[in-house]
Amino acid sequence: MPVLFTTEGSPGHRRLALWQDIVCDVYVGLDCTSDLGSAFRGSVTHTTLGRAVCSEVASDRQRVHRTSQRIARADADYVLVALGREGIGGVTQDGRDTVIRPGEFAIYDTTRPYELQFDAAFRQTVFKLPREMLQRRIGATEAVTAITFGADGPLQPLAYDFIIKLCERADHINVENAEHLADQAADLLAMTLAERLRTQPLPASSHRAALLYRIKAHVRTRLSDSDLSLQEVARELGLSTRYINDLFSDEQLSFQRHVLAERLKQCHRDIGSPALAHRQISEIAFSWGFNDLSHFGRVFREQFGMTPREWRRSAVTR
Repeated sequence: MPVLFTTEGSPGHRRLALWQDIVCDVYVGLDCTSDLGSAFRGSVTHTTLGRAVCSEVASDRQRVHRTSQRIARADADYVLVALGREGIGGVTQDGRDTVIRPGEFAIYDTTRPYELQFDAAFRQTVFKLPREMLQRRIGATEAVTAITFGADGPLQPLAYDFIIKLCERADHINVENAEHLADQAADLLAMTLAERLRTQPLPASSHRAALLYRIKAHVRTRLSDSDLSLQEVARELGLSTRYINDLFSDEQLSFQRHVLAERLKQCHRDIGSPALAHRQISEIAFSWGFNDLSHFGRVFREQFGMTPREWRRSAVTR
């Protein structure tokens, strides 16, 4: 069942202080202020979904700050997707301001300062996922924070509806399915961000990040193709091979190392999945684009510290 935190039942003079404790405990280090004093009310539910967390936040008007001082004292490394349900919320991060209305969402990154502003009572669903889950799909987040995603294009409302429904049912989803669904939500979110960036004018400082988003999103659709190559992707996206590797160098990677890491992550997930225990390890490796089992076994062990077979055995006994 979802864990519920609420100010109800607390003495009026303690409500705002209790809310501060609730928000800091459930999310990350934040500072909350409100002019309502003892009249303030708020509640939060949260449910884990694999490596992600689904929350619903409802409260009276307030301002929330994620400061540099808070960041320096914490190791929280998440991306938060705020989906509007009732009321209007404002988000400020990375030099941009936007608002979230019902049916819209925006993201913000806990590794950099941000501010949230609510001038009246509101309700939001907040999907919190490790930043690495999104970063390995699309790269850095600076170009996509504090941007409203609404009904434009086919993917934005689809992502909104999928995450909302997923969070509404999160406490009824078993652990195995939760991992897969959290990954699918991250995939859909990454595709949505990439689609938006292709149609939105960007400042020069964000242009490289936007191109890297496109490349990573394209690669994820082609991981199962053993013939996937840098030259082919460059041709399909209208970029030079040198420029693609130059973009990956921003993350101390090459195109080939990125593709290998993504294939290994998918194989690691599937080999360790009880639902896929009937599939041969070789079948899984081939399905994610590997065509040499000895090479696959070697790079898998280098990456995860055990052979694929050892990983499957250990996953079964967890």
